[in-house]
Amino acid sequence: MNILFFGPNGSGKGTQGAILKDKYDVAHIESGAIFRENIKGGTELGAKAKEYIDRGDLVPDEITIPMILDRLKRDDCKNGWLLDGFPRNKNQAIKLDDSLKKADMALDIVIEIILDREIAKNRIMGRRLCANDNNHPNNIYIDAIKPDGDKCRVCGGELSVRADDQDEEAINKRHGIYYDAESGTLAATYYFKDLAAGKGLIKYITLDGAPGVKEVAAELVSKL
Repeated sequence: MNILFFGPNGSGKGTQGAILKDKYDVAHIESGAIFRENIKGGTELGAKAKEYIDRGDLVPDEITIPMILDRLKRDDCKNGWLLDGFPRNKNQAIKLDDSLKKADMALDIVIEIILDREIAKNRIMGRRLCANDNNHPNNIYIDAIKPDGDKCRVCGGELSVRADDQDEEAINKRHGIYYDAESGTLAATYYFKDLAAGKGLIKYITLDGAPGVKEVAAELVSKL
């Protein structure tokens, strides 16, 4: 089972990806981790990518996609993979689709978590970190996991915020790319949605990201 996973920052995509990884024994591949691994490992593609990153430029698709394909061919992906964080626009979607076909790698399922932009932003800015365990869920904007004042709802530990979670300008910039239906990430999702509706070789699943983690997970598993 090979999966592409789409969803805006704040939609719980990473959490749902981890659930799928454990349930179906598929590798959860995050595109940013591929860059870091290649650069740290000193690969030829990593060295080329680093040149662009160091200049503050976007890494060309001609470098990014081969790195992704190389990662998807490894042994831990034999039972399937879940790719998260790529493609980010329609052009990348077209190139990735073509590259997968040329590599004889089938894309089986595309998952899109749908969430209102303002809710997504609030979820990011509402996250609170427990001093005792960062995995304790606390968010001032989600009733089900709202902390007890300024204390962790799970253990009573002190809470703090991540600086980048409070950077509204950066959040708006990331969401601006994602929610752009003409040239951004939503345009990429629509490309695969059209493929699924046309030839029917890909299963396209949409999820309402507004409910809690358990409810979203239950809907996802039922649709798979």
